[in-house]
Amino acid sequence: MGMVSEFKEFIAKGNVVDLAVGVVIGAAFGKIVTALVEGIVMPSISLLSGGVSFKDWKHVITPAVMDPATGKEKVAEVAIKYGDFIQTCIDFLLIAIVIFLFIKVYNRMRKPAEAPADAPPSEEVLLLREIRDELKK
Repeated sequence: MGMVSEFKEFIAKGNVVDLAVGVVIGAAFGKIVTALVEGIVMPSISLLSGGVSFKDWKHVITPAVMDPATGKEKVAEVAIKYGDFIQTCIDFLLIAIVIFLFIKVYNRMRKPAEAPADAPPSEEVLLLREIRDELKK
């Protein structure tokens, strides 16, 4: 029965719930940023690059081989698709910047930790101080 009670205590602390909420919100936020990058940022960059989609940027190592009789691809091309990688890096950077700004605002809004009030020393501490002072004499 000890394991069950420990698990209940672990769940009741709230850390697990906070983590679950953070994961769900993070996943939703990731989708928002991906939509922003794919729908707004990358098309803008695409205009600067002559209308080529960013995802289409690649270095072809071996071109595809077509079957002349059917017109279908016989052997797929081998290419390094660096455009997709760059787009994913931009996604990551935007998410990291927004999370950084969010944490910065959150930390400013959070109340500073109050300093504990100076409590009078306990009797043991007073007694030890007296002994110390007597020994110094």
